[in-house]
Amino acid sequence: MANTANPLFPVFLKLEELQTLVVGGGAVGLEKLSAILANSPKAQVRLVAPEIHVDIWALATKHPQVELVVREFQEDDLDGKDLVLIATDDHVLNRAIRDLAKSRKILTNVADTPQQCDFYLGSIVQKGSLKLGISTNGKSPTVAKRVKEVLNEAFPEEIDQVLGKMGKIREQLNGDFAEKVKQLNALTEGLVTPAPKKKQKYNVTSVLVMVFAAIALMVTGHLLFTYIPLQTIGNVALDVASQIDSDILIFIVAGFVAQLIDGALGMAYGVSATTFLLSFGVSPVAASASVHASEIFTSGVSGWMHLKFGNVNSKLFKNIVLPGVLGAILGAYLLFTFEEYLYIIKPIVAVYTLVLGILILRKVLRKKAKKKPVKKLGFLATAGGFLDAIGGGGWGPIVSSTLIAKGRNPMYTIGSVNLAEFFVSIASSATFVAFAGISHWQIILGLILGGSISAPIGAMLARKLPVKTMMIIVGIVVIIVSLRLIVMAFPF
Repeated sequence: MANTANPLFPVFLKLEELQTLVVGGGAVGLEKLSAILANSPKAQVRLVAPEIHVDIWALATKHPQVELVVREFQEDDLDGKDLVLIATDDHVLNRAIRDLAKSRKILTNVADTPQQCDFYLGSIVQKGSLKLGISTNGKSPTVAKRVKEVLNEAFPEEIDQVLGKMGKIREQLNGDFAEKVKQLNALTEGLVTPAPKKKQKYNVTSVLVMVFAAIALMVTGHLLFTYIPLQTIGNVALDVASQIDSDILIFIVAGFVAQLIDGALGMAYGVSATTFLLSFGVSPVAASASVHASEIFTSGVSGWMHLKFGNVNSKLFKNIVLPGVLGAILGAYLLFTFEEYLYIIKPIVAVYTLVLGILILRKVLRKKAKKKPVKKLGFLATAGGFLDAIGGGGWGPIVSSTLIAKGRNPMYTIGSVNLAEFFVSIASSATFVAFAGISHWQIILGLILGGSISAPIGAMLARKLPVKTMMIIVGIVVIIVSLRLIVMAFPF
C-alpha cells in the first residue's frame, strides 16, 4: 500500500547540465524561476512571455545565464529543451504547449494542473549539503509546506558540518563496500539513538533560589510570630474574609493582565496593575500599596516558572539579585523619608526608559547590530532596585530594557530579571511594611490570584515568541509607559 499510495519516483536533477524552458512571465512564472534558481543557481533557463514581471528582470540580472525572451511562445522554443515549466494563465495555451512537449518526449510541469504534469516541484528543505524533497503527489502543496517548516526546525544548521566531516571519514575508511557501510553505521548511530536520561541535578541558580526563599520565609515567620500574637493574626484573617465581595473579580482580572504582560516582557507589572485599578475607582494610595504587596507573590510565581521553563541565565541572575535587593531597601527607606520629592524622580526615570525603548526599536530595525556587554551589572541592578522602590515601579523597564538594548537575548534577560524581581520585591515591600504598615487585603488577594494564574502563561510566551517580536513589543511597551509617566508628571 505504501508504494502505491504515492508512485512518484524521487530524483535530484543537475539543472546546470540541462536546458530548461519556462513559459509565462507573471507571478507564477516568477515563482517557478525563483524555485529553480534557489536550488540550482547556475541552471540554464530560457523564459518566454509577451510581458515579463519586473522582479523576473531583477532576478535575471543576478543570473546572467538566464535568457529572457519578450514575445509569444513559439514551437521552436522547445528545440533542445530537457524540461518545460508552463506558467501562463491561459489554460488552452498551457494544454497545447504540454501536448507539443509530450510529442517530443520532453518532461513537462503545468502550474496548478497536476493531471497534466510529468513531474512536480516539491517543497525543499536545505541545510548546506543536505537537501530533502517533499511531495504529496500533487494533492496538497500546503501540507508539503507545513512539513517543510517542521523539518527546517528539526535539522540544525550544524548538520552541514557533520556531512563534511563524514565525507572526509568516508574517504579514509578501508575495506570493501559492506565493511565501510558497517563502520559508517557505527559512527552515526548516535544521531538516531536517544541519549540516556540523566538524573536531574540542581544547578547553582536553583539552590540559590531555594536558600534565599527559605531565609526570607524564616525571617518573616520569626518577625510575625514574635511581634504579633496568634489571636491578633486570627482576628486579621477574619477581618480580611469579611472584606471580600464580588469586586475581587475585578482585582483578579487586573492581576492576570498585569502579570501576563510582565511575565512575557519582563516589565510593566506595577504600571499595568496600577492603571487598571485606578480605572475602576481604586484610590492611588490603595493601588500603590496593594501592588507592592502583591508583587512579592506574583513575581515569585513568575520567577519560578521562568526557572522551570529554562529561561534563566544563572550568571546574570547572580550578578543582579544582591545589588537589586540593596538598592530596593535603600530606595524604600528614602521614599518614606523624602516622599515629597517623588514628583521629581518619576519623570527622570521615565525619560531614561523612553530613551531605552527607542534604542531597542532602533536595534531591531537595524540590519546588523553588534552586541555590547553591560560591564557594570551590579550598578545597573542597584539603580534598578532603588528607582523601582522610589518610583513605584521600574525594575523591569530599567534593568531588562538596558540589557536588551545592549544586545542581550530577550528570553534569558526577561527570565533572569523576573526571578531576581522576587527578591527585590521582598526587600522593598518589607521595608514599606516596616515603616508604613499595610491594608486593602481584598485588592492584594485579587492581584495575587490573578497574577499567579497568568504567570506560567507569561513565562511560556517569553520562550515561544521570536526574539525580534519580543524586542519590538518590549520597545513599544517601554515607550508607551514612559510617555504616560511623563504626561502624568507634567499635566497640561
